[in-house]
Amino acid sequence: MNPEVAIDLFKATLVFALYIVAPFLLTVLVVGLISSLLQSVTSIQEQTLTFAPKLVALGGLLLLLTPWLLRSLTEFTITMFTRMATLAH
Repeated sequence: MNPEVAIDLFKATLVFALYIVAPFLLTVLVVGLISSLLQSVTSIQEQTLTFAPKLVALGGLLLLLTPWLLRSLTEFTITMFTRMATLAH
């Protein structure tokens, strides 16, 4: 395997990882921002009020996105195995 192909595989893997993680990161960011804003407005400084909504939002998003995640991960795995098989030649 030459270095260019290895770098290309590594780059594709990193981009795909960001593609998969992005909805979860954005959800946590938005829910955290909203809960922090509500805490500032109401002057409630309870730590669990920031953790619990994030956990619920991530659980709901995971249930919602499970078919997409499985399909994307399966397609990526098949693509990577196919590309690795052709690299041996």
